[in-house]
Amino acid sequence: MKLRRSQVLGLPLVALALATAGPAAAVQAADTARIKAVLAEAYPHIDSVYKDIHSHPELGFYEVRTAALLAKEMRGIGFEVAEKVGGGTGIVAVYRNGPGPTVLVRTELDALPMEEKTGLPYASKVQTTLPDGATTFVDHSCGHDIHMAWWLATAKTLVALKDRWSGTVIFVGQPAEEIGGAVPKMLASGMFAKFGKPDYAFAAHIGPGPVGEIRVKEGVVSANSDTFKITFKGRGGHGSSPNVAIDPIVIAARFVTDVQMIVAREKPPAEPGVISVGSFHAGTVGNIIPDQAEVQLTMRSLSPEVRALFMGGMQRTARTAAAMANAPEPTFERIGGGAVSVVNNVELAERLKPTLTAAFGDQVGFVPKEVAGQTGTEDYSEWVNAGIPNSIFFWVGGSDPKTLAEFKARGEPPPANHSPFFAPVPEPSIKTGATLLTLAVMSVAPPKGP
Repeated sequence: MKLRRSQVLGLPLVALALATAGPAAAVQAADTARIKAVLAEAYPHIDSVYKDIHSHPELGFYEVRTAALLAKEMRGIGFEVAEKVGGGTGIVAVYRNGPGPTVLVRTELDALPMEEKTGLPYASKVQTTLPDGATTFVDHSCGHDIHMAWWLATAKTLVALKDRWSGTVIFVGQPAEEIGGAVPKMLASGMFAKFGKPDYAFAAHIGPGPVGEIRVKEGVVSANSDTFKITFKGRGGHGSSPNVAIDPIVIAARFVTDVQMIVAREKPPAEPGVISVGSFHAGTVGNIIPDQAEVQLTMRSLSPEVRALFMGGMQRTARTAAAMANAPEPTFERIGGGAVSVVNNVELAERLKPTLTAAFGDQVGFVPKEVAGQTGTEDYSEWVNAGIPNSIFFWVGGSDPKTLAEFKARGEPPPANHSPFFAPVPEPSIKTGATLLTLAVMSVAPPKGP
């Protein structure tokens, strides 16, 4: 995700529609026991792969080593694997297990350009050079390394339990979730025509909630996202003579303040939405007025109406700030392709309730559709919007409850996604995610009778 995600996992249980074990519970008990047995045996290898990936993170569209490692692992499990899907580092792994629905299971491959500060013995020390020549550390601080581990574990478990489901699974390793743009390339490669159009899709994301806790948000899960770079143009000059210059720093600074009026005074108070400026670059030294200033911002919204309001208001505010200083009109450059809200299928969530409650008890909660989604973003929606009718995006907690209690006692928020200190507890997180995804697939692809 593009910014630190809201804590869906932290929603109070009083707001959750907790499921009641239904008739499927007795059937699923034996399946869950088998899943746990497979994971117990497989985990030492999965753990070694996880730590390898964690120690060798790669940025979006450059996940060459990561993609090759996952492709090798999936072939070893028994999947047919296609690499470089979409012309980059995308991978598609297919396992055909008789007649039945086609189910897509997705993981992300990419890491973030930041330094890890967890102090873990296998912490990333990787540095890489960006396209602009700058050097940056690289860190799996969003948790995609955990996702890849439970993705592999899910594949291994489904093959081990192939007598308990029937159909085809398509495991997708998607590049560049953090910056966007990979899904359209993979779809444009004709992958659905080649491997089959999915009837269902599942994905899961680690978060800062207590390890083992699962949340299924019915309806809208995440926000629309639009990120822009705005270049304000001025006229350079000496700092002692601003009257003969046009100062783009002042113009951009006015914009940074005034753009918040859209959120505070134009957006309906009950509608979630946020505009955040995260980057401001201008000038070189204190006594030179530069000729341009650049800001980058992200806009998050949960409805098409607020999204349109933010888009129009942002541009209007920037142009007005420039016009007030008699400056040239600013330019706008979209960064990435944007993201559309992830929307979970309510009927599918209801269908999964008995199975998941039987397996996880009160560790799983279903957040009603009436509760607003969160303002983090996720391009998983692009898979769903390509025509997959039934989909669920899960949240899984990864933090040690003792650690959470310590932060609470100090009155501090715990490290969350995109923090350099974010360090989910690997084994229970990976096993929970793998069990969850395996049960989800089995629930929609039951075995065929004789």
